[in-house]
Amino acid sequence: MKIVSIIGARPQFIKCAPLSRELRKQHEEILVHTGQHYDYNMNKVFFDELGIPEPDYNLGIGSGTHAYQTGEMLKGIEDILIQEQPNVVLVYGDTNSTLAGALAAVKLHIKIAHVEAGLRNFDKTIPEEVNRVLTDYCSNLKFCPTQTAVDNLIKENITEGVYLTGDVMVDALNQNKTIAERSDILNKLGIASKEYIVVTLHRAGNTDERQNLERIINALIELSEKGEIIVFPIHPRTEKVLKDTGLFNKLDKSVKIIEPLGYFEFLKLLNHSKKVLTDSGGIQKEAYILQVPCITLMNSTPWVETLVGGWNVLVGPDTEKIIDATCNFEPQLEYSDVFGSGACERIIKIISEDY
Repeated sequence: MKIVSIIGARPQFIKCAPLSRELRKQHEEILVHTGQHYDYNMNKVFFDELGIPEPDYNLGIGSGTHAYQTGEMLKGIEDILIQEQPNVVLVYGDTNSTLAGALAAVKLHIKIAHVEAGLRNFDKTIPEEVNRVLTDYCSNLKFCPTQTAVDNLIKENITEGVYLTGDVMVDALNQNKTIAERSDILNKLGIASKEYIVVTLHRAGNTDERQNLERIINALIELSEKGEIIVFPIHPRTEKVLKDTGLFNKLDKSVKIIEPLGYFEFLKLLNHSKKVLTDSGGIQKEAYILQVPCITLMNSTPWVETLVGGWNVLVGPDTEKIIDATCNFEPQLEYSDVFGSGACERIIKIISEDY
C-alpha cells in the first residue's frame, strides 16, 4: 500500500517519527514536508535526531498568513497526490499543513487518516480549532488519542471510522527519553534539575496582541525578580515580535533567552524543569506525560485530560494569574496514564486491515 504522509511543524515531526518507522516495515510511505517550519532548529534538527527519512517532497512554503500558507500548500500537495496516486493520505494534528493535506486529498477522492482526531477546545477564534474540525469531517479514519476525543466526535454525530488508539507522542517519548538524558543542556546553561522554569511562547493570540504579550513578559520579569530561574527557548517569530516592540532587551536582562532547541535537548530541559509555562498544545501534553506541572498561557485547551488530571492550569495572558500559578500551583491528583501507549501499532493495524 502507498501512503502519503503530510508534515510541516515541530509537533508533527515528533509524532511522525515512531509511526513512520513502523509504517515502512509493511507499506510504502511518501513523506511530504510542507516547509511550515523552516528554521533549522525548528525543522532539520528534528529530522536528524529522530531519524526521520529525508522527505520525498519539500514544498518550502515558509511563513505567511493562514490563507497564504494553506493555499500554497493545497496547490503543492494536490500536484503530488495526482502524481503519486496513494491509497491513503496521513495527516497529523491541527496545523495548516494538516488542513491542506486533508482538503487536497478529499477533493481527489483519496482516503484520509487523521492522527490526533477528535480534539476540541470549542473556541473557533483559534485557527487550530478550525483546522482540526474541518480535518475530522474530511477524514475516513479518525485516530483518537483519548476517550474524550472519541466522545467529542460522537457528540457531533461522527461515529464511522472512529478509533481509540492512544497517543503516538507517548510512543515517541518512550523511545527517546533515555537518549535525551544523555544531553548536557543543563550543564551548558549552568542550571540544576528542578531548580528552573521553562517558558515557550508562539501563539499569535499572545505574540501578535501587544497587550497580551506585555502582560506575559511583565509576569516573567516579576518572577525573575522573585528569584525564579527562567529558561526561554525562543521561537524565531516570537523573537522578531519582541525586538520589533522593544520588549526583547527588557526581557533579556531577566530571563535566560536561548535559541530553539533540538528535540533531545528540549526533552531533557522539560523533564528536569520544576514547571513549564507554555501556549503549546504539544508541550502541555509532553509535560503531563513527563509529570511536570504545566501553566498554560491560554484560556482554553484541547487537552482537557491534563486539566482534569490536575497537572495543568489555564491562566491565559494574565500577569497576576501567571505569577500566582508559578508560585503556588501544584498538582492535586495522582498521575493517570490517560494517553495510553502502543498507538503506532494500533494505527498501522487499522490502516492495514481497512485498506
